[in-house]
Amino acid sequence: QVHLVESGGGLVQPGGSLRLMCATSGFTLNYNAIAWFRQTPGKEREGVACMGSSDSGSISYASSVKGRFTISRDNARNSVFLQMNSLNPADTAVYYCATVKQGFGDTSCYLQRSDYRHWGQGTQVIVSS
Repeated sequence: QVHLVESGGGLVQPGGSLRLMCATSGFTLNYNAIAWFRQTPGKEREGVACMGSSDSGSISYASSVKGRFTISRDNARNSVFLQMNSLNPADTAVYYCATVKQGFGDTSCYLQRSDYRHWGQGTQVIVSS
């Protein structure tokens, strides 16, 4: 059974950094596309960053976070990370980890919610002074 558990959220001042972690189990991480989404009350869940399967998987970022956020994976530790730098209040949201198994040779990724099958429960990030 697939499990995703996010951690690392919290309160941070504008300009600060946070590193989110998604602990995974129940599947082979290297065979899956992974992604981070975020959501604020009353808004649609927004794709933030994604990475295709394998170490050479495609990487994509939302324009609002490009250059500030970095997605990575550690297959040996079954973990996915989102390094967030230069945070601003607009980054305040609940952040979710998501994954889907990809077909052989498919290393693409997309920032659409409908592309992902499994989700974590989320971790709250608040950027405020």
